[in-house]
Amino acid sequence: MTEKENKNIRVLDPAGGANQSRLRAYNERLVLSMIRRHGGIAKSELARRTGLTAQSMSVIMRSLEKDGLLLRGEPQRGRVGQPSIPMMLNPDGAFTIGLKIGRRRVDLILMDFVGQQRKGLHETYSHPQPQNILNFVTTGLDKLISDLTPDQQKRIVGLGVAIPFDLWSWPEKVDAPPGEMEVWRDFDIKQELESLCQYPVLVQNDATSACGAELVFGRGSEIDNFVYFFIGSFIGGGIVLNHHVYPGRSGNAGALGSMMVVGAKGKPSQLIDQASIFILEQRLREQGIDPSPLWLTPENWDGFGDSLEKWILDVANHIAMAIISSSSVIDFGAAIIDGAFPADVRERIVTATRAAVQKFDLQGIDCPQILPGKVGSNARVIGSASLPLFVHYLLDQNILFKETSL
Repeated sequence: MTEKENKNIRVLDPAGGANQSRLRAYNERLVLSMIRRHGGIAKSELARRTGLTAQSMSVIMRSLEKDGLLLRGEPQRGRVGQPSIPMMLNPDGAFTIGLKIGRRRVDLILMDFVGQQRKGLHETYSHPQPQNILNFVTTGLDKLISDLTPDQQKRIVGLGVAIPFDLWSWPEKVDAPPGEMEVWRDFDIKQELESLCQYPVLVQNDATSACGAELVFGRGSEIDNFVYFFIGSFIGGGIVLNHHVYPGRSGNAGALGSMMVVGAKGKPSQLIDQASIFILEQRLREQGIDPSPLWLTPENWDGFGDSLEKWILDVANHIAMAIISSSSVIDFGAAIIDGAFPADVRERIVTATRAAVQKFDLQGIDCPQILPGKVGSNARVIGSASLPLFVHYLLDQNILFKETSL
């Protein structure tokens, strides 16, 4: 929301709240977002941070507690006065389902209100096909919710989908037979999924979903502005400004895979062709090494030796260029790197990127700190499950603006 006058209602900037009754829903989102970001927090502190009156805050807190979204913590005694009672999100307050459709693997998870994964399923393939995805979801949904009580099942608020846009593009890079991926061009995944289940379906680019997960469950609690890189089969990313995912004019902000860098023989190249996992896969195949552990065991990449080390250095050099280019436009507080790989590979990429940045001319640029993501290799599916949370309970709905037809 931006500050403006609209007849009898004043809409405030997200930095503060408002006391008009017609803004109750907004203020409830504000309170839930604050508690999610800062953890258990007392009513008096929430009132101070939001600018709401104590009376308005009491009304909001009672409503949220009655709806089962908040829990009271143990009273915290100070030196003087009454003990304060921290309010926390109720894990059982709401549930969401997340679906991540990747080029080698599909994941389906059930997530609770605080972001904990209650149950998860996955399936691998050589390349994704729509009917196989629908079959997986059909059988998987029943398995996911089987342990929930009837009341908990009623608290499922939606199904979020993280999927690479233009999935039919670059079929040769995922070894799909000619024409096999064309079926995705006219396939409406949102419509098909809504016909299978009772939940509203939200669709988002997979890398943007990962960025949203980092904002809500990762370093977003520490840093208000950052550029985010997620290295999957193809690298992508997102931009967070003032604690909001920034969509841009057409919803395409943060398309970092399309950023131009220096490629082979000094020729311009897109980042996607220099810093993606499919490049490592191709190199392993050329050397007679089975690349399937890249997606079958993403938590363990042991055994790739020098091929992995060289790929890490190449990725780091090109991401360093992208970070410097991004920082020349926006003065980010951090550049965050994550991906579909083991934690030790992420740390090695971050360390190598920090070293690579120092080799470039940084005159006139205040280079941001380069940090590993906190969410990890599951960021895309966690981000997909976060989409219904953005719609129903959080302030930042910008993450949804990038939704387009597939």
